[in-house]
Amino acid sequence: MSSAIQILLVDDDVELASMLCDYLVQEGYAATAVHDGLAGVSEALTGKYSVVVLDVMMPRLNGIEALRKIRAGSNVPVLMLTAKGDDMDRIVGLELGADDYVPKPCLPRELVARLRAILRRSVLATEAASVAPLQVGLLSVFPAQRRVEWDAQAVELTGTEFNLLEILARNAGRPVSKSDLSEQALSRPLARFDRSIDVHLSSIRHKLGCLTDGRSCIQTVYRQGYQLIRE
Repeated sequence: MSSAIQILLVDDDVELASMLCDYLVQEGYAATAVHDGLAGVSEALTGKYSVVVLDVMMPRLNGIEALRKIRAGSNVPVLMLTAKGDDMDRIVGLELGADDYVPKPCLPRELVARLRAILRRSVLATEAASVAPLQVGLLSVFPAQRRVEWDAQAVELTGTEFNLLEILARNAGRPVSKSDLSEQALSRPLARFDRSIDVHLSSIRHKLGCLTDGRSCIQTVYRQGYQLIRE
């Protein structure tokens, strides 16, 4: 039985999917391709895959709806393939729990680099098993279990959302720049006009509770970044 990391590619462009699968296999991964959103959801929810690569534009079920269904039953990392310049699809995908995106047409090397970054974050999370829980006011972050609680109630976060919140919790009381958040949580430099960090943090804010004064515990600090408030 192969021990190669399993990647699921969901794209209705059969020729492109075949080419990307071949490239992934050359890079040492095991790659499976399906060509519509319904098949992609069914495969993604089997639990066999370490990462899902999901195209936005597909028949039967588009990538956004497929992501919604995947997130309803799994926290498997998802990388979206979006049309170049289509910011709305990227933002909606991130809001629904995508971990990252790559605009099409994409170079196979860039796709593999992004996948490696996602997998690297997963490995680092596993190696954090000896790390003590972080407590900031009503927020509890458990790095070993990749688990978060607010006022003793479980909070469901995507892998990228957890990475961002953990970084803010470790720096509670002081701002962390968007550049540092991108480097540490997404394993890539912050690109100009990239709103990924903002969208992920907006999602986290909605999932967490408020402070006693009604404010979000995550505050924007002008020209400095984001800060988790200590109460």
